[in-house]
Amino acid sequence: MHHLIQDIATCIAAAWLLGMVAQWLRQPVLLAYLAAGFLLGPEGVEWVHERESVEVISELGLIFLLFMIGLEIDLKKIIAAGSRISLTALVQIGGGAVLGLAMFSLCGFSFGGPGWDALYIAVAAALSSTVIIVKLLYDKHELDTIAGRVTLGVLVLQDLFAILFLAVQPSLNQLDVTVLLLSLGRVVVLVAVALAVSRFVLPVLFQSVARLPELVLVGALGWCFLVGELGAYLELSREMGALVAGVALSTFPYALDVTAKVTTLRDFFVTLFFVGLGMKIPIPGASEVVLALGLMAFVIASRLVTTFAPLFLLRSGLRLSLLPAIYLCQVSEFSLVVIELGAKAGHVSPTTSAAMSLSFVVLAVVSTFGMMRSESLLSRMIPLLQRLGLKDLSGPAPGASARADAGHGVHARIVLLGFYRTASSLLEELLRHAPDLAKDVAVVDFNPETLMHLKARGIAAAYGDISQKDTLAHAGIGSAEILVCTLPDSLLKGTTNAKLVKQLRDLNPKARILVPAERLADVATLRAAGADYVHVPRVLEGVDLASAVRAACDQLLEQKQSELEQRLAERREVLG
Repeated sequence: MHHLIQDIATCIAAAWLLGMVAQWLRQPVLLAYLAAGFLLGPEGVEWVHERESVEVISELGLIFLLFMIGLEIDLKKIIAAGSRISLTALVQIGGGAVLGLAMFSLCGFSFGGPGWDALYIAVAAALSSTVIIVKLLYDKHELDTIAGRVTLGVLVLQDLFAILFLAVQPSLNQLDVTVLLLSLGRVVVLVAVALAVSRFVLPVLFQSVARLPELVLVGALGWCFLVGELGAYLELSREMGALVAGVALSTFPYALDVTAKVTTLRDFFVTLFFVGLGMKIPIPGASEVVLALGLMAFVIASRLVTTFAPLFLLRSGLRLSLLPAIYLCQVSEFSLVVIELGAKAGHVSPTTSAAMSLSFVVLAVVSTFGMMRSESLLSRMIPLLQRLGLKDLSGPAPGASARADAGHGVHARIVLLGFYRTASSLLEELLRHAPDLAKDVAVVDFNPETLMHLKARGIAAAYGDISQKDTLAHAGIGSAEILVCTLPDSLLKGTTNAKLVKQLRDLNPKARILVPAERLADVATLRAAGADYVHVPRVLEGVDLASAVRAACDQLLEQKQSELEQRLAERREVLG
């Protein structure tokens, strides 16, 4: 027991120290946890004495990890996923798994009891890292962009695919129709019982203890382990049960509260899980390095084929088709879970397990840099694809006004450069209060969905990336009288407002240029670059909030809110 406590302390301290290094290097902390385990394990300084005990605790981390993944799976979003997301996810997951199975089977990896290396590699390689992607998309302010939504939709459906694989994984060595149906029947029983209890029993129980946070936490943990034991009883696995327990609670009124309370406890055990996993990583030999290189090359190539292709065929444009493919180019932490379960069941060789861990580490680093520099990658890849004969979306949205002429430009008096929420509000104001000006408005943007909605409103629009000077020239902004950009620097991709203003001034010296500033100091910079009007949105927000504060002091806040809601209800913005 003395050694166990000492080992846990050593693991947590090493994970914390290397985690700070990873944060400083802007790398995922999961890499730090794996590195800590590798350094403390048999291939490193061997400071951990009771690895078996740490592995038991790390198994708890795996159960908590799957429970939390289940909590974060939104069934409503899966059901409501658009056709673009659904079709892309189907092709990416199914196509990636089939390609992986075919490739690695041909390379000599086992596909049949007792070894299932080819199958596990194919499944693991089809999954991408939710943790890494969500973190970086959040940092880049791209969670709510169309590329971000497509990427997140694919990730959610990947989790669903992993759940289906975990359902049949324990029965792989006896895989025939009867066993498969029996295994799926057990899953149906597990899911049905969990959903029924979470629907009819848990709400009453949790409502009775809602004012006692510690009982909410204990109840959530009890539910997790109860369904986990049911999964084990049904000859599935505790991990599968924990995942189903989380999914059952995801539609629960207290799901957010449960997630918040379990997160801290989960983080402790998940840290030990990844540290324990790192202890099992051997110093890679030639075979592991070669396999890892092959895995990484396959993951990158398969993402470009299975993600880019369906999006491009759905007329999403080169940019939107490439971005999710770039974002998904890594191996998931769920992949490590799948391989770990395969190793426990004797389905996966140590070489495969080590190569997958190495691939996870390297691709996590590479994809992090790739996502942060996606605009630079796009500027190189799009011209290459165009030279190969792939045509980008260009010109006006189908059916748009004749002002978007055959020269693929928009020739209007007022041109909105980029179209997001502020531009949507501006357009609504013009349509409602200055329809004569709205007739003279055109838009340049690279979001095909936005162009479609604008077309439906009778607004001329051209597809194009406003960060590129050639795009601006071909868009016809040289003949415009007023050029408006409403995107702050944090949302602009591949440029800044100062650079954009200089390019616009070069292309159209006489136009009036209106741009936003996030900082007060940026106003002088943008004016010096050539902007005629610089607005500071947060100043206007401050004015509105000040009036709300005054209304609150005068006991008139509800009246002010009602007036605001009435005005909002009358608006029909493109981006509501």
